[in-house]
Amino acid sequence: MSYRKSTIRDCKIFDLPRIYYREGNLTPIEGAADIPFDIKRTFYIYDIPGGENRGAHAHIECEQFVVCIMGSFDVAVDDGYSRDTIHLNRSYKGLYIPPMIWASEINFSSGSICLVFASDTYKESDYFRDYAKFSAAVKERDL
Repeated sequence: MSYRKSTIRDCKIFDLPRIYYREGNLTPIEGAADIPFDIKRTFYIYDIPGGENRGAHAHIECEQFVVCIMGSFDVAVDDGYSRDTIHLNRSYKGLYIPPMIWASEINFSSGSICLVFASDTYKESDYFRDYAKFSAAVKERDL
């Protein structure tokens, strides 16, 4: 199987549109306009105990865009060679995660809500859930 060559440099923070109102602000998000793909699935993670971690997987083809809509958390990204950690704590900023990046959402503050947009519907076959298998696929791809 041929895997996409993504690096942690491809993980980018995007500023989302903000419309200011005296009564409260609004952030509209349109796929392929505000984020770099058409949205096929949306989900959110909530009621996460403070300090807990989520994620810890990579996608083979699916792209994701992660937004912290309440609280704060970090996203640890790993391309099989390099690692970085990105802090999210603003509802108008989102992190683009391309395929073949191992990502973990970590260090959730109490009451955080993590919103995720995905470029594809859920397919278990699109996941690497074992880091050793992910790492081996990256090394094999790069031979």
